Amino acid sequence: MKLDKSNIFRILMWLAMLLGGAVVCIHFDKKYFLDWFNNLYFHIATIIPGYFLLKLVLKISRNTGRLLAEKGREGNIPRMQTNRLVTDGVYARMRHPMHLGLLFFPLAFALLLGSPSFIFILAPIEVLLMIVLIKFVEEKEAEKKFGQAYRDYKKQTPMFCLSLKCVKELLNAKKNLQ
Repeated sequence: MKLDKSNIFRILMWLAMLLGGAVVCIHFDKKYFLDWFNNLYFHIATIIPGYFLLKLVLKISRNTGRLLAEKGREGNIPRMQTNRLVTDGVYARMRHPMHLGLLFFPLAFALLLGSPSFIFILAPIEVLLMIVLIKFVEEKEAEKKFGQAYRDYKKQTPMFCLSLKCVKELLNAKKNLQ
């Protein structure tokens, strides 16, 4: 699998956020949240929603990834890259449906880990960081790659959409590929 520098950076950033965040937060929990961190009931209460949230994140990523692979790639280009602007399906409702799903990944990971400081402090910070990166890095890259077509799309389509119709479309693979 051939990856470009931008994708390698993103993968390393994810690893640093999740694994580095887990190490720091577990250390922090043992110092400040020991009662919660050692509480079996707290872990049971977080692992169940964490599991279901992770399943949703993976389903959204899989569905939007399939759509991008089918409609956003033409020719022989590196994996995880697109060279065609996709503006139909769920992409007609929001510009970053895959990122919307991935925004919940830090919280899912934190819930599975059962780390109070990751759940309540670091995961929200990571979500905000991801939104900033999408706005100031991803959007700029898309504008550079697709030019005026992306700027027009950007004017017509919000970054994210949380309407029930959009969420259902994100979770429905067959509808996404039509």
